[in-house]
This record gives sequence, C-alpha cells and structure tokens, in this order.
Amino acid sequence: MAAFTGSMIPKYSQAQILPYRNPELTPHERAVDLCSRLTLEEKASLMLDDSPAIPRLGIKRWQWWSEALHGVANMGNVTNFPEPIGMAASWNDALVFKVFDAVSTEARAKWNELTAKGGDVTRFHALSVWTPNVNIFRDPRWGRGQETYGEDPYLTGVMGSAVVRGLQGPEDTRYRKLWACAKHYAVHSGPEWSRHTADIENISARDLWETYLPAFKTVVEDAKVREVMCAYQRYDNEPCCSNTRLLQDILRNEWGFKYLVVSDCGAVTDIHANHKVASDAVHSSARATLAGTDVECGFDYAYKSIPEAVHRDLIKESEVDKHVIRLLEGRFDLGEMDDPSLVSWSNIPSSVLESQEHRRLALDMARQTMTLLQNRNAILPLKQGERIAVIGPNADNKPMMWGNYNGTPTTTVTILDGIRRVNRKTVYMQGCDLTDSRIVTPLFSECSFEGRKGFKGTFWNNARRAGKPVTTEYYTQPFSKTTAGNYQFAPGVNLTDFSAQYETVFRPAKSGEVVINVESVSRFDVVVNGEVKVRHATWRTTPTRTPIQVEAGKEYKIEIHFAHMPTYGASIKVNIGTESEIDYADVIRQLKGIDKVVFVGGIAPSLEGEEMPVEIDGFKGGDRTHIELPAVQRNFLKALREAGKRVVFVCCSGSAIAMQPESENCEAILQAWYPGMEGGTAVADVLYGKVCPSGKLPVTFYSSSEQLGDFEDYRMEGRTYRYIRDFKPLFPFGHGLSYTTFDIGEARLSSTVMGKNNVTMEIPVTNTGKRDGAEVVQVYVRNPQDPEGPVMQLRGYSRIDVKAGKTATATIVLTPKSFEWFDIQTNTIRTKAGTYDVLYGNSSRQEALKKVTVTIN
Repeated sequence: MAAFTGSMIPKYSQAQILPYRNPELTPHERAVDLCSRLTLEEKASLMLDDSPAIPRLGIKRWQWWSEALHGVANMGNVTNFPEPIGMAASWNDALVFKVFDAVSTEARAKWNELTAKGGDVTRFHALSVWTPNVNIFRDPRWGRGQETYGEDPYLTGVMGSAVVRGLQGPEDTRYRKLWACAKHYAVHSGPEWSRHTADIENISARDLWETYLPAFKTVVEDAKVREVMCAYQRYDNEPCCSNTRLLQDILRNEWGFKYLVVSDCGAVTDIHANHKVASDAVHSSARATLAGTDVECGFDYAYKSIPEAVHRDLIKESEVDKHVIRLLEGRFDLGEMDDPSLVSWSNIPSSVLESQEHRRLALDMARQTMTLLQNRNAILPLKQGERIAVIGPNADNKPMMWGNYNGTPTTTVTILDGIRRVNRKTVYMQGCDLTDSRIVTPLFSECSFEGRKGFKGTFWNNARRAGKPVTTEYYTQPFSKTTAGNYQFAPGVNLTDFSAQYETVFRPAKSGEVVINVESVSRFDVVVNGEVKVRHATWRTTPTRTPIQVEAGKEYKIEIHFAHMPTYGASIKVNIGTESEIDYADVIRQLKGIDKVVFVGGIAPSLEGEEMPVEIDGFKGGDRTHIELPAVQRNFLKALREAGKRVVFVCCSGSAIAMQPESENCEAILQAWYPGMEGGTAVADVLYGKVCPSGKLPVTFYSSSEQLGDFEDYRMEGRTYRYIRDFKPLFPFGHGLSYTTFDIGEARLSSTVMGKNNVTMEIPVTNTGKRDGAEVVQVYVRNPQDPEGPVMQLRGYSRIDVKAGKTATATIVLTPKSFEWFDIQTNTIRTKAGTYDVLYGNSSRQEALKKVTVTIN
C-alpha cells in the first residue's frame, strides 16, 4: 500500500481516511493512531536507527543516522565548512546560524535527489542529523574536541543553539527542515580508548551543573532541539543510555524535553557487553527503554530483543508505545510520510550543492576563524611582492582542510594554493612529515591504471572481493581512508564487511629504491608483479615499508588487497615514493636568499578523532598523550630560526598545541584550525592583509603538558580558564590579535541592581589603529562570595565591526540567568542573591579586564 498522498484527497473527504494519513492532524495525533496499528515486533523494528519498511501501513525504510557536523557528511559534491572548534573562534553565532541553514539546505537537496529517483534510504542519507556536539572541551588531549565549540559552557550553548536553529528551520513552519541532535549526553569528553567502560563518578554536583549540563539545557530549552544522544560511558555507575536521573529526572522532567533520545552507536549493547550492569541484550534493552532511550543506534541491535523483554514482563508494551509514538511524531514532523507537494523543503534543487553562495559563506566563516596568536615585530601582514618560502606537512594537505565527520567537496583550496594565488614568487617544499623524521617524496605522477593517473580503488560489500563491485575511485596523490568517525571508504561502501583492491602500474623515471608505504588496522596484502611482498592477517598501527628496486622505463604492477576485519575498525593509508631522512641543513641551503618562511604545520584529523587506530608518539586511539608539537616539526622550526629565518607559523589543529618553544622560534603564529574547502584563501587573505584577523580562542592554549591534570579525571579544578588559579597559560581563552588596535572604554549600565528588568551594558570600543577591523567584547561574571567556585564565567559577548579612527558601541544584555551560580544548599544551579563582579575586555586575561558590580536582590 502506498503512503498517503495529500494532494489526492479532497478536503471534504479527509474525515473518511485513516487518521495517521491525515496531514490536517497534529504529528502527535497521527503517531498515536499509527502506533495503535502496529504489532509489537513492528514497533521494536521502528526503534532501530535503521528501521525497515512496513509496506502494509505504507511505512518506508527509515534512517535516523546521518551526520552534518560542518557540512553534509559522507557525501561528495557538498560544501565543506570549517571544523566547529574553528567556527567557535569566530565568536559569531549569527554567521554560524547562516552556515547551518546552508548545511540543512544541502541535506534536503540530497534527500530530494534520492527520493526523486525512488532510491532506498541508506545510512548517512537521512533527515535526522546527529549534530551539534555540545560536550565541553575540558582537556586538549581529547581527539573529538575539534567537534565541539570549546571549553566554555555559555559559548557552547550559544553556538549550539545557532546550529540547531539553522538545521531545524523556523519553528512556525508546518514541517521541520531537519531534526538536529545534541550529543553526547552527558559528562563526556574522552578519553576515546576507555569510553565504552569508563565510569565518571568523581565529579561534584557543582561540576555537573555548572560545566557539563548548561549547554545541553540551553539547546533543549531555548533552541528546542529535537534529539538528544546519550553517551557511552557510565555516570555514577549507571550507563548514560539507561540513566534515569539523566534521561528522566533532568532531561524530561526538569527541562521539559519531549522529543527523541537516541543512543550512541553500540551504547545499549555496551550496557551488558562492556559495563556489565545487565546480563544480556534483553535486560539491556529493558533498562534503556525504561530510562527513556527511544531509538538504538547499533550494529548488533539489543532492541531487537524488546518483544522478548515484553513477553518476560521486564517492560510493558505500553512503555514501548511511548517511544514509538515519539519517533513516529518525528517522522511526521519532517513530512517524510506526506506527499512532497505539502513539504516546502521538497522544492530545494540540487543546484544549491556547493553553490557560489555557499562557497562564499564557507570563505567568510573561514576568514573569521583565523586566530592570530602572536605577531612579533609586526611581521604580518606580508608584502605581496616579496619572495617567500612555504614549507610544512600541512601546506598542501587537502584532507587536513576538511576536518573530521566531513563531506568531500569537488574542489579545495589548500593553504599553498591560496598563497600562490597571491604571490607567484612563492617557493614550496614539504620539508617534513607531520610526525615522522623520514620524508617520502610521492611518485604518484609516475603511476597510472587503465589510462588514468594514480591508483584505482575497487570496492565490494563483502570481505572476499567477490561478485560485482559496489564502486570505483581514483587517487592521484597519497590517500588515507578510515571508518573511524563512521566514514565510508567510498560512497555506498559498508562500514563493516567490505573489501577493496587498490592497483596501479608504476613506471619509474629513475632507477633506484622506491618504498610502498601502507598503514592499516585491517588485513592487507602488497603484491608487486604477481609476487606477494607483504601478507598480514592481523592489524598494524605502524606503517609497513615495502622497498623495491626499480629500473627506469620498466613497468611494475602494484596491487594492495584490503579486507575489513570484524574485530577492529578499518583504515588504510597508502603512499609510494622515494624515502629519506630529513636533512634540515639541506632544506635551509635551498632557502638561500629567502628571509621569510611560512611554515604550515600542526597536526591533522588523521591523528586526532573518534576512537582511531593510531599508536605513535603523542597520539593514542584518537586522543593525544601530550600536547607538544610533534618533535620533527619542533626541530625544523628551531633549525629555521638558528639559520636566521623569520618564521610565520600557520598552525592547523582541532585542539590546543603547547607552543612555548614555537613562540620563541617564530615571529608570528596564526592558528588556522581545520579551515574547510576555502581555507587556503582565508589563510592567504589574512597573511597578506586583505582581511584583518578577528578570531578569538574558544579554548585555553597551555604552555606545556605539565600544566594538565589526569586526562581521566573529570573534576574541573585546574582546567580551563574558569578554574586555572595557579599558573598562566601561553595564550588565554578569548585571546586573539588584530592588525589594528582597539581601546575598550568604560561600560555604562542601565542599572547596577538586577530587579525585574535585565541589565543592559553599553561598552564603547574605539579603533585606534589605521585599519578597519572587528573586535569581540567579552563579559565575565565573578562571585566574590564563592572562592571555591569558578574564577569567572563568560556570560555575554558582542562581536562588532569598527572602522579606523571610529568608535562603536557593544551592547550586551545581562539577565538573571547571567548570574546563575551553584547553590550548595539545594545542590543545583540557580540565580543567587549577592553582589557580583562583572568583568569585561577582549580576552579572559584577568589583569586586562575592567570591572563593574551588579547586585542581585
């Protein structure tokens, strides 16, 4: 039976149709009716993130799992925006809203393409997107911190709300544009390697209410987010996805959340398999359902056993109905079961994908993420005509630009591309690897297959390379693929149970030794001219070197056979070329006559991210074991300085890097994050002064790893600007320089007493330099009566443009919520009476902040 087509039913006859097919009824009314027509087994099947069709009721296959962290993920021909941690550095929530309005437009366009062709809904191709990540980035070692909006609960809540509103569309429309999801609830920020077994039990009620919950509360109450994802770990010895206190008492009862709770992927199975607080899948499904988890994301679904849990009287079918009604409401709210003619979003065309408008938006956002940390001797901006050198492993690194949880754009402007467009006198050499003291000079230009340059990749949705391939791809440069972060190796390829064959014919221009480097955590073989050179049956996290002696002019057929192993995730990294140890002196000799060097380094999403198979110095399982710059880069920068070069360090990363030596060895440091498809233009625009930098740090940059506490300790004392008391970081939260100067004047307050009305602050900002620029005025609140509480907390900000020589006014409104503080008597957070210090300036550096007081009666 086909789903109801509203345009086919005259209005007068709608009373005669089944209620769930009537678009004039509310989503809740329709969901209640449809739920009543389902069998118990059908209800359980709809509680899976990949739920099957139920043809007898016109219910189509449905997916809850799709990603849109900073653009539509796991798809091509989409706009790739900067990583969220970079967007947070813009301190521009209005622009963040525009970005995610564009992202949701592209997601709908992809959906419209699929449904117009009558295609089956597959994972990552849904109207439910699992973003934003509003966890607090409490420790820079966490590999997924790049997905967040920083270390501050207020900034994270504001940015997260902008994301949700951009994705979901206006509340007054008939249908939601998408459903957004706030994750990972709650108290989660690494380590990645222990998340399936960890118990967060040592944090105080103060840390819970002042640090870990506020951003979730904001996106639930203010932005009306439609989904919340429960996290993997335990909180107070109860897994988050079966935690009644988190999911019922706080989320639903206190905050009034009435929409969907979805589990992180495999988290319900973790209840018995890893946390071992339930005996089996049946009991895990009962615990999670009773606590309030509506939909399970999984692989070996525990929720398939819900009918058995009902039959064994562990839960009632009426309890199952509550969850099914909620998820069906969501599907009706998105218009998925109605005729497309009723859904305005169905008119979005494919032409919006990577449109000029969206690319300009990506560039605008990338420019505003650029955070100038240091500019000694005013080395920046560079002069357009001067000869410079660009060196470093991230200068021409496209995948680094894209970040993680990303889609793939058709074109990307690398940092080298951007600089060369401005300065044709640029000399380039890679110089070094991100972490390895050896350097491989790729020879992909000497590889081809079937008339095309590079390697050909062929993929099968089985582990045997059997039957008809799913798809093929070609690679013209060194490539890496991973399923970490739930990426597909190629469109249409499974995350598990798949295989690949990479092949090329290598025709060397010179005789000598060439090395085939393959790094993988799955089974692979390396075959050269039919001879198996390497055969692996177990995983490896270090590169496998296959040296071969080659003769110029001869052909060498190279094959890499790859198969996913069920025990592990899947990843592969392939390079072929000549290998040598870095000779700093030789590089410096090649820089004769060049005074200024732009070194583009840092780290990359291939090193930090979700539960990754990386085990090298400084990195473990997606996290970092220390936050210093990799030694090979640190030594390179030192050598450049000792040679008398003036160095501009462009640092790309999704987390803070301890750069104390680099601050001495480099004259300028520009934090570029993972800046997206237009990031190279944005970097060049700042380096050459076309754009005045305006980014501000959303995280603290520590001087060294010694300033960090135990990574697994979730207590906030000593962490982030809010609780740092005994040391000074290298660059404080909120810090960021400009090419002009600003004077922040004396604040005018509408009142110094908070009564029934809000307090409005008007702060004059004068541009005392010679260039137009933007400044971010930051307002912090401190409670002198509570010395054990936060040093101060961000409670407002205003990003304003000020022309050279002019004065503009930053207006910031303080509400009673601005003075919420932990109350030890009620064990919760509330607005407390007292006199508070209100501090304001352009960073969290206390000695530079000005102060007024406000009294709460």
